[in-house]
Amino acid sequence: MLRNGLEPWHLLILVVVVVVLFGSRKLPDTARSLGKSLRILKSEAKAMKEEITKDSPAATAPAAAATATTAGPDRGAASSAEPTAVRAGADA
Repeated sequence: MLRNGLEPWHLLILVVVVVVLFGSRKLPDTARSLGKSLRILKSEAKAMKEEITKDSPAATAPAAAATATTAGPDRGAASSAEPTAVRAGADA
């Protein structure tokens, strides 16, 4: 049924419906406001990414050291033993 999702004539019908609903006068204004919103979103995302990378080296060093100390052979053995204990309890 949805084998040929969007064909070119589907898009043409969609464009005609949008023009009829919103009118040809409002479409340029809508496109401009959408463009402004996308530019603002892009600039904010870039600023957040720069802030994260600026703070990242100092913040991740202690976390990496803590992870390295907690991930030892004892922890791995305990986690592999837990599922068998749970399964044994579920069977009984």
